[in-house]
Amino acid sequence: MRFQFIEDHSREFSVVKMCRVLHVSQSGYFKWRKHKTSPQELRRRSIKKLITEIYEDSGNIYGSPKITKELKKKGYNITERTVGIYMQQLGLRSCVSRKFKVVTTDSNHDYPVAPNKLNQNFTASAPNKVWVADITYIPCREGRLYLASILDLCTREIVGWRLYNRMETKLVIDALNDAYQARKPEKGLLHHSDRGTQYASKDYREKLQEYGIEASMSRTGNCYDNACAESFFSLLKKELLQGRKFKTKHQAYTEIYRYIEFFYNRKRIHGSIGYVSPVQYANQFYLNLPA
Repeated sequence: MRFQFIEDHSREFSVVKMCRVLHVSQSGYFKWRKHKTSPQELRRRSIKKLITEIYEDSGNIYGSPKITKELKKKGYNITERTVGIYMQQLGLRSCVSRKFKVVTTDSNHDYPVAPNKLNQNFTASAPNKVWVADITYIPCREGRLYLASILDLCTREIVGWRLYNRMETKLVIDALNDAYQARKPEKGLLHHSDRGTQYASKDYREKLQEYGIEASMSRTGNCYDNACAESFFSLLKKELLQGRKFKTKHQAYTEIYRYIEFFYNRKRIHGSIGYVSPVQYANQFYLNLPA
């Protein structure tokens, strides 16, 4: 701003000459100097600065609901509507979902199918009581990729995942192994998945039995039976992919690793668990464990 430039250099140059060179009136400059910013305007500026910081820290993902929650944690009493207005003024927009569907479930097989023991009860009393698993397609210019993940239904944390170029049984077994080694759950944990060949295969069923994990599977053609697992993939595609393709498999792995391990698990707040991250929510349970 020209007035600010004149103010910053008033000790070096004549104000009259600077006003003439910059084509501004002296009266306008002195009027600007006398103007005092109101407390309300200072508060608005402070909030807008914080909104921008929170938005950028989320990777340009958060919309007004989550930003409002973050502001309230910092002591600002503000409505979601006001945050939405400020975001509009700042030109900030949350990412928008795009339709993206590649079939990754082949339930046309002769393997045994476990009953639906979860029965759309998407709650768990503590971590490592219920895990939900699924596979999704990841677009990549260098070749197809498939992501298998295991989500803890209590904390919403991704406790195991693998990214391979083939949708085979090894993909889901390795994701399960990662989850088991990381969490060491007690026997009796419920594992829910769709009826795909990978999850119904003999090798996968034997691995579940080895770990003392109880199997549950969705009903045929009912996507709502595994809604939480599919919800995670929807978030990943909305917030990370946003309609684009990775150039290389290395780029895909690196960005998915960062999204899951650094952002989704440790930073991204979730409404279903009190607007904290999965790791923060899980820590509430682990800190209260008996010595």
